[in-house]
Amino acid sequence: MATATWDWEGRIGRRVRLRDLHVLSAVVRWGSMAQAAPHLAMSQSAVSEAIGNLEDALRVRLLDRSPHGVEPTIYAQALLKRGDVVFDELKQGIKDIEFLSDPTVGEVRIACPEILSAWLLPATIERLLRQHPQISVRAFQQDINILEFRQLHDRSVDLVINRVPNDFEDDNLDIEVLLEDQHFVVAGAQSRWAQCRQITLAELVNEPWMFPPNPALKALVQEAFEAEGLKVPSGNVTADSVLLRIELLATGRFLSVLSGAVLRGVAIQSAFKVLPINLHPKAPPIVLLRLKNRTLSPVVQVFIEHLRQVAKSVPDRAEERNR
Repeated sequence: MATATWDWEGRIGRRVRLRDLHVLSAVVRWGSMAQAAPHLAMSQSAVSEAIGNLEDALRVRLLDRSPHGVEPTIYAQALLKRGDVVFDELKQGIKDIEFLSDPTVGEVRIACPEILSAWLLPATIERLLRQHPQISVRAFQQDINILEFRQLHDRSVDLVINRVPNDFEDDNLDIEVLLEDQHFVVAGAQSRWAQCRQITLAELVNEPWMFPPNPALKALVQEAFEAEGLKVPSGNVTADSVLLRIELLATGRFLSVLSGAVLRGVAIQSAFKVLPINLHPKAPPIVLLRLKNRTLSPVVQVFIEHLRQVAKSVPDRAEERNR
């Protein structure tokens, strides 16, 4: 035990500097010491010396050199993976200090699919900025069909809002269910079905339908039709864009399935009618995802609290049906 402590103090703790880790990261990013030097405001010899100091302290080769530049060795990749965590935590520490000195300042970075940006995210941002107008929010597009969440793992965002299956698991992620969002069969106000008080799915099988390409939502539609012993319509239009589907619905020619979140947002401003049909299958819940064991800034924590409050404000299904 004493030997390990001395080894850390003498060979690692005193010799591995954050500046050198930053230099290594830049060299790997730019592909050569010569290319990295101007971005670091250092000479090439100083960059080379920093890399040499790291290799000497760690007693491993960090870069494989070639006439075309450099590539990180497996040792450099392991070091940089942990180094990213160190730098991220330092950035969060600075943000914490900024927040503590001025609780109205900070940044929140969120990734969210377009279809969930129709109501939940803008309602949360509006509520947050009403109380903290100096907070900045950066929203990024998240593919609802991909469950890899690289933006979280790369720490390029603080939070992700998405739908995931109930059995989805990731050992590196905290998953908090925000909302069990109901789906509805929807027609434009000009549709001949808009005034009907009683409709069955069987009557709608041969109508022009629009469906999203999302596998989970397609499965929901398939289950609903098959439960009635019906063949699932092939769908005249398949579109991921909720705005495209809303525009086509407004013509009165098409039918589609939209979530309550969409109906509360963009669609509520247009002429739409929720048809009196019960879709018994449930879509995957809307969830909040974040990295485990990652310290979130107080500003992000404030955003999460507002997000939870907005999710709790959802009206019951009967009220949604009467929209």
